[in-house]
Amino acid sequence: GDQQRKAYDDLRQHYRNELTTRIGQQGIGRSRIAVLEALLRLRQAACHPGLIDANRIDDPSTKLDTLLEQLDEVLDEGHKVLVFSQFTSFLAILRRKLDERGRTYEYLDGKTTDRQSRVERFQEDSDCRLFLVSLKAGGQGLNLTAADYVYILDPWWNPAVEAQAIDRAHRIGQTRPVFAYRLIARNTVEEKILALQDQKRELAASIISADTGILSGLTTEDVEMLLS
Repeated sequence: GDQQRKAYDDLRQHYRNELTTRIGQQGIGRSRIAVLEALLRLRQAACHPGLIDANRIDDPSTKLDTLLEQLDEVLDEGHKVLVFSQFTSFLAILRRKLDERGRTYEYLDGKTTDRQSRVERFQEDSDCRLFLVSLKAGGQGLNLTAADYVYILDPWWNPAVEAQAIDRAHRIGQTRPVFAYRLIARNTVEEKILALQDQKRELAASIISADTGILSGLTTEDVEMLLS
């Protein structure tokens, strides 16, 4: 909505000004950590204002509203759904909304110890049709073939990781087509990094993994494009 757009644009302008000054004074090489921090904050703001400021978890979020609308539709049709995000804080906000709606779901992140029992419940319990997974936790070894819808809430700039997430539903034993959706916030850093992913894949991956080693390829022009 307009409120979220203004908050995002204000934040982007703040980081543009800050980084332009810093890069001018110190050069791009000594500004990389600050660039990563700015990009992380903008990626969070594109998802939900509550990821930047915990006092704003009840603020409107276009991405969250869109997802909830879609979930109402596909869950009511009887589908089973996987939802991935790399931000556990975003999944926490989503969980609050689902609890308010009385939706049954399972949840898994890097701290989850009883992974297998949660997977089995999703796979076998017809009342549990929604599984929220932290993208970092959900890549390896999970067999979630009960799902026929997959939503990726924030683009992971390494396409292999995203493909791995979608593969959870495509494992041997899947008998139906699987529909996968990526929710991209228009005119935000999410679109910019997807463009970067095509042109400079290693660089895009390093932005997400916060790998300053690979980030040595980041130019002033790249920073300007990402913050434009």
